[in-house]
Amino acid sequence: MATETRPDRSEGEVHKSAFEQLMEYGRARGYKLDWLSPRETFGSHLESRAEQGGLLLQDVDRGPFGQAPDWSDNLTGRPRGALTRANTPRVGNYSVRTKADIWLKNGAQLYEEAVQRQWSSAVDIPWETLEELPDEIERAECQLATFLTEVEFVAGDVPGKWIAETTPDYYEPRMYLITQIMDEARHLDVFRKRALANGGGLMLQVSNSTAAGGVIDSARDFTEMSARLHISGEGSVLSLFRMGERMSYNDAEKAIYRLAASDESRHVAFGVMHLQYLAQTDPERREEVHSYLDEIELGLVAAANGQNPAARGTPSNAALTVLLGGGTDPASLREGQNILLAVRQRQVKEYVQRIRVAGLGDRFENGRANPELMRYVTA
Repeated sequence: MATETRPDRSEGEVHKSAFEQLMEYGRARGYKLDWLSPRETFGSHLESRAEQGGLLLQDVDRGPFGQAPDWSDNLTGRPRGALTRANTPRVGNYSVRTKADIWLKNGAQLYEEAVQRQWSSAVDIPWETLEELPDEIERAECQLATFLTEVEFVAGDVPGKWIAETTPDYYEPRMYLITQIMDEARHLDVFRKRALANGGGLMLQVSNSTAAGGVIDSARDFTEMSARLHISGEGSVLSLFRMGERMSYNDAEKAIYRLAASDESRHVAFGVMHLQYLAQTDPERREEVHSYLDEIELGLVAAANGQNPAARGTPSNAALTVLLGGGTDPASLREGQNILLAVRQRQVKEYVQRIRVAGLGDRFENGRANPELMRYVTA
């Protein structure tokens, strides 16, 4: 079969670069070679970061690849920074295309931390330390584990819908939310295992759909969802997990709460830093966010926060009273109730601190914060 040979170069072509010659040769024969044109960052190199934690997302996002636009018209799935192609079909009708609606300054860092701190409930929990417990303690453990299995499902299910709603130009929060779903799946499985691993079993369903997920799932935009889930719901659970040492009866339970708290702290940090970015870059939305916080605080006071196991009058609240007090006799129950009150105070104080860090602490100075909630702070 005959093969096409490249003609001898003229004297003028000798002075052209090999790349220029290739481009001219291809174009003359009908090939589209624009994609071969080097980008402005072509040829730049990164220093080795092997001794500094490896190559991270924030290290490579430079120049056009690191510039997240304030508003995106990217509906094609195009990676941020890639060159556009005119005939590419739309693959998504993304509703989140404004940066302030989902952005935070440390999204890439939280993603990298999440990837590096993954753990396995199968091998990282010392299940062999489980021993037979008094019946009332085991039932309380199983009731709390049943509740936490419920809320971890909600905490993974709700963010999932927003991933597909977000333009690829804001890929850092998208990727982070994927790690959160993995975290919550692991929490769901570890609490289910705890309920079943020591001779107990799953107990009474605690939440109703409205309290646990309905309000969060019906959020009108991502910021409202994040305030309800990350700031309020997961914040309440994080405060409880940090008390894990006090309500654990073996090393397996201590490990569960310690590892779960490490994950939850990232989830809460995401919500805080997103609210902070929104408050700084889009101050006209501050009143809108304050209205979300008004509703959140009302739920915290009225025990309508379906993700708070310390909410008054719930089976999980009663289970915590037994676990914290060490039994069901009157003296133990009184002790458990006193400790649980301290847990509630901690939850509220940490909520207040998160809102202050987010830049919305003026609600605590101007009297807007729920007065019943603030009694926990001054108690």
